[in-house]
Amino acid sequence: MAMFNQLGVIGCGLMGGSFALALKRAGLVKRVIGYSKSPSTTELAKRMGVIDIAAESALLAVAGSDIVVLAVPVAATESTFKAIRHLVEPNVLFMDVGSTKRDVVDTARRVLRERIASFVPAHPVAGKESAGVQHADASLYEGRQVILTPLPQTSPVMVQRATDVWSAIGSQVLKMTAENHDAAFAAVSHLPHLLAFAYFNAIANQSAGRDYLSLAGPGFRDFTRIAASDPAIWRDILMANREEVLQQMQRFRQSLESFETALRAGNSQATEDLIRSASDGRGNWQIGSGRGGPSK
Repeated sequence: MAMFNQLGVIGCGLMGGSFALALKRAGLVKRVIGYSKSPSTTELAKRMGVIDIAAESALLAVAGSDIVVLAVPVAATESTFKAIRHLVEPNVLFMDVGSTKRDVVDTARRVLRERIASFVPAHPVAGKESAGVQHADASLYEGRQVILTPLPQTSPVMVQRATDVWSAIGSQVLKMTAENHDAAFAAVSHLPHLLAFAYFNAIANQSAGRDYLSLAGPGFRDFTRIAASDPAIWRDILMANREEVLQQMQRFRQSLESFETALRAGNSQATEDLIRSASDGRGNWQIGSGRGGPSK
């Protein structure tokens, strides 16, 4: 028997679309109704079988749904909550899939007020460099961590329901506060993306940059893979979590300075020690292990 009658997807992109496909494949939902700002996106989602019904508005995607996922850019969270607020019922599970959580939680508190008990903030630690519903994939969340950051006012029943649905599509569910989440992801996801952007720009903007890039091999490819990520999404993430990201930048700067000091002094032992420390640490690290902490 299906766990849910109707899933309402607000934002039929990669994340929302993949969630819909995963629920369908697992037989957890009878039908999916979806809304996107762009009608061509909703049309494509329907053609692909991601959604069954196209909704004319965010509110109509919520009407009649017993589970709703907000898969809109972080910056659009507030306007979306305002649009659906009066249909946020106690027996309907509402989740988001945003990569930052403190801003989402603050917005939910402000806009949903007493209706907040139904809302379980979620961050599935999954994605692709290519955004858009055409890349939606039923397996996107399989074997991936999903972090829930419930508020004190969130209904324990809803937290359990959220845990069950993510587990049923093959995800490993963790719970933490929004603050701890944002601090951790500034370190393991947001700063690495920023560094990939900055590093690629630093090479490309040199007068011989084009020549250098033509010689780059697999190491460069692996190191810069995430530099090809969606600019609007990452602008939003970095702006939303900028305090934590700036703190991590400070720590990175100190680390870089250690290398700079060793190289300036021509100190090969200090240089090797710094490399060994990283090499050993990385060698012992595994995705999702306590030693590695959260990962992206």
